[in-house]
Amino acid sequence: MANKRKKDRREFAYYMQVKDEATKQVIGYLSDISTGGFKLDCPQRIPPGQDFRLQIDLTAEVADKTSMVFIARSKWCQPDNIDPTSFNAGFEIVNMAPSDMMIFQRIFERYGKEQATKRKGTDDYLWK
Repeated sequence: MANKRKKDRREFAYYMQVKDEATKQVIGYLSDISTGGFKLDCPQRIPPGQDFRLQIDLTAEVADKTSMVFIARSKWCQPDNIDPTSFNAGFEIVNMAPSDMMIFQRIFERYGKEQATKRKGTDDYLWK
């Protein structure tokens, strides 16, 4: 499969929860990030093609507010290669306020760790 990712992605080097904004239930934990999307490690299977209103609690290192809310679309979900009781899910950001996009960019820069080698595979989450 061709690599269809639009933007460089980075492994996420900080433990950050992503929650359903309405229920406050943890959907997963950031494990990979780009400026247009992200991958979550999830305790449950996420149905692809569904829009979610998500919340990320923020630290003072990246924002002057405590959380941000945005809409992201699930693109794929598969069992984790190491822990088959958990799942990896790719999301594309659909709608985010411009001020929150600046915060997300700061999160990407501050906590995203560049990968030594580029990988191609089914875990690509952004398409051209």
